[in-house]
Amino acid sequence: MNDDLKAIVICADDYGLSEGVCEAIEALVIQGRLSATGAMTGLPAWRRRAADFRALTARHPADVGLHFTLTGQRALTPARGLAQDGRLPEIGSLILRALGRSLPLSAIRDELRAQLDAFEDGFGAAPDFLDGHQHAHALPGIRDIVIEELATRYPGRALWVRNCTERPSHARQRRLGLGKAMLIGTLGAGLARRAAEAGLPSNDSFRGLYDFSERVPYREVFRASLSGPGERVLVHCHPGVVDDELRGLDPLLEPRERELAYLRSADCLEDLVAAGVRPARFHETGREGRGQAAARPEPAGAA
Repeated sequence: MNDDLKAIVICADDYGLSEGVCEAIEALVIQGRLSATGAMTGLPAWRRRAADFRALTARHPADVGLHFTLTGQRALTPARGLAQDGRLPEIGSLILRALGRSLPLSAIRDELRAQLDAFEDGFGAAPDFLDGHQHAHALPGIRDIVIEELATRYPGRALWVRNCTERPSHARQRRLGLGKAMLIGTLGAGLARRAAEAGLPSNDSFRGLYDFSERVPYREVFRASLSGPGERVLVHCHPGVVDDELRGLDPLLEPRERELAYLRSADCLEDLVAAGVRPARFHETGREGRGQAAARPEPAGAA
């Protein structure tokens, strides 16, 4: 794709959730439709595929980060005060506890460290970025732990952190997913500022939110996500192939296949070119990032 087009990050969530999700994301990385993906490192598919995925991204460069998971799946640690019988809470419960300042912060820090360890053990390198399953990384209390841990663990390395907040006027221009954008943005307010203070960059525009229904075709959702102001634009998505493993782990099913069908289609390429944008790694976005190369950091303590 033409390098003169504006560089934006197109990031698939949930790599490692199931074989079908991994296969879909890998195919789109190879095709050049995705430029980033966040990995759920506590799940078996991550352990099965991580090493081969690093080799794939060496041939087809993309940012690979930690999709920090605090909801709906099994914890890697005892997560005392957070998990029940080893299972992490649903997002509604986590939000209420975050707002009530009643989260077990030490347990969350331990779980973050364990998921980062699992990333490094499987991938053989530090993550390029961190975001959160169901955007939990941006919640009050949790975001402070995330920023402190990344700044301490990877000093001097420009890992980026997903900012889920956008100016309301910009979100209104896209219309789709506005209520969701306002809620998530309000809950995550302050993360970008705190990250910048710690030397961690973040995106300045967050897009791709919708209700996962068929009410609006996914092509319209994606096309709307390509327009509007922003120097470091992030469009997130959830492509995947539904298989038995996914059915047993997550309720989001058919929308993944609809997203996959569009993202690998000629229509997607046509829409990217028409919008004047191209999928790119985070370091390529923004005025200061154009033309620069970024080496993937080694794990903390590596020689």
